[in-house]
Amino acid sequence: MDITHYLKAGYPGLCITTIEPQRAIVTIHAGAWQSFTWDCLRGISAADSGRIIEDITDPLEALRWLAAKNDTVLMVQNFHHFIASIEIIQEIQNSIAIWKASGCCLILVGPPVQLPVEIGTYFTALEFKLPDRQALQRIQQDLADSVGVDIHPPAIDAALGLTEFESETAFALSLVTTKRFCTRVVTEQKMQMIKRTGLMEFWPPVPKDHVGGLERFKQYLANRKKAFEPDNEHLPKPKALLLVGIPGTGKSLSCKAAASILGWPLLRLDLSALKGSLVGESEQRIRQATATIDAFGKAVVWLDEIEKGFAGVQSSGQTDGGTTAGMFGHFLTWLQETTSPVLVLATANGIDQLPPEFMRAGRFDAMFFVDLPSTEERIDIIRIMNARYQAQIPEDYADQLDGWTGAEIEQLAKDALFDGLDTALDTIVPLSKTMKEQITALQQWAATRARRANNAQAHTPKPIRRINCHVAHQ
Repeated sequence: MDITHYLKAGYPGLCITTIEPQRAIVTIHAGAWQSFTWDCLRGISAADSGRIIEDITDPLEALRWLAAKNDTVLMVQNFHHFIASIEIIQEIQNSIAIWKASGCCLILVGPPVQLPVEIGTYFTALEFKLPDRQALQRIQQDLADSVGVDIHPPAIDAALGLTEFESETAFALSLVTTKRFCTRVVTEQKMQMIKRTGLMEFWPPVPKDHVGGLERFKQYLANRKKAFEPDNEHLPKPKALLLVGIPGTGKSLSCKAAASILGWPLLRLDLSALKGSLVGESEQRIRQATATIDAFGKAVVWLDEIEKGFAGVQSSGQTDGGTTAGMFGHFLTWLQETTSPVLVLATANGIDQLPPEFMRAGRFDAMFFVDLPSTEERIDIIRIMNARYQAQIPEDYADQLDGWTGAEIEQLAKDALFDGLDTALDTIVPLSKTMKEQITALQQWAATRARRANNAQAHTPKPIRRINCHVAHQ
């Protein structure tokens, strides 16, 4: 990582964001500047040799040591634990002009941190990226040479998004347990990494034949899968799809099936869970999440009920100090600019709560409307639920279940095991009755604004016959 341009320009403070401080320090290139490191146990050491130069373990004294030098870089670790101290803040304020005049630079190396407002403007943030494919291949090649096995490129791809330490240990564990480089073992370690961040969740993909109907959506994905295959770099890769529809019609299940169709891991990003109580914490967390996704490699990123995650964007300045608006703005920018091989699948039960910026042309590659299932789709769903729960719903009940969602048919299968089919049928009131007006309005909106995820015979509301009660007077 070359920082000489910043040093020549006289930058007195840099903040290098990384969860691999040791690797970052080793790779930082400072040109003709003298480079030193500091930590609270060893004091100040030469960056190239690691030899201890000064036994200065006090962070305040380390800053004063830098102020007495010329053309010197001091890379400090775990400094975010000390930087909120008023003495440290004041010392940095006092030293900034001195560092700038003497060509010195303080570099904070560590995890993302919200700097105190008093000194935040003095530091320029730089991101130290996780190992790329070439770096991971070198790690695997070294291990392969040591035990006499061949490298395995799919396992290298599976390790994208891991740190150097994590990837090396995952490769080593693979060798110990399987005597080869195994993609499954590496992916399992990757799942642990995602769990540790607390930003996302791993979800198991669902086979596409577990989703009743929605053939048009399945076919859309199957046709575009080739865009991510080797030698098809010329094909445009879809970035994001939006599934809008009636609750219980299989939108979330379709996202799980999409991961199965593409053969990719499935990551669930809960936008509401990213919101923190501290100032700037929410924006920082969503930046961490998108950075992790970018480093992860091929993955389906599932955002469920996105209208709730971004609810209140328009009034964010008055309600939460602009937190939701800031998260929303970063997400839209990332969605537009990312070049990572990921597919974002967002679901929404309604579009009236989504901000207009979210719906503009080009934001999503396609918008699908998931309608109430047709007769054929209901038969398909009945078969799936009978097999899943060992229920015995006759397929000819599909006509009686007109207007039922897949979730309601599933509930019927479960209740029938305890109450009997006829009783269960009488006790479940479908949404098409309880929310008739809202569903009809959504169907009318989607008729000219979205692709249909269902087949051509998807359910349409039956027209209501109007009776003319007017009786002419004799």
